[in-house]
Amino acid sequence: MAKLNVNGAVRDFEAEGDTPLLWVLREQLGLTGTKYGCGIAACGACTVHIDGVPTRSCVRPVSTVAATEKILTIEGLSPDGSHPVQKAWAALDVPQCGYCQCGMIMAATALLRDKPNPTDADIDGAMTNICRCGTYNRIRAAIKVVAQGGNTKSAALAIRHADGSTT
Repeated sequence: MAKLNVNGAVRDFEAEGDTPLLWVLREQLGLTGTKYGCGIAACGACTVHIDGVPTRSCVRPVSTVAATEKILTIEGLSPDGSHPVQKAWAALDVPQCGYCQCGMIMAATALLRDKPNPTDADIDGAMTNICRCGTYNRIRAAIKVVAQGGNTKSAALAIRHADGSTT
């Protein structure tokens, strides 16, 4: 049996070498937060980190991932949604349909790790994932909120929530 280091645990799997990492994560390891979007690495819904590098898992053959490389999926980012990026996403109501958001969050966490105070150009360069709902303004705002310490009022989006509060 082959092995992958996923979310801090070594996991066994059986698959042909050309099987995309995405399918091993979803079908064999049950980590369904990583989504299939396009299958050609264009949309980013399948983004995971491999040794800290955002990677489109739909085109990465599982045979090219060494057992020593550390894979981080959205499930491993934080078990309870308490990662600052996840909290900002929720606070600013970023997701609409939500399908792409796990990949977006993974791309944003890598950006913020490498550039804790990204410029708009940095965000544009790093956030190449596609959101069919067009929530790009909220994605940018959420990234800036995290960079500025988590104060959602700094986003100035004037989002009125169901409880009557405004972000």
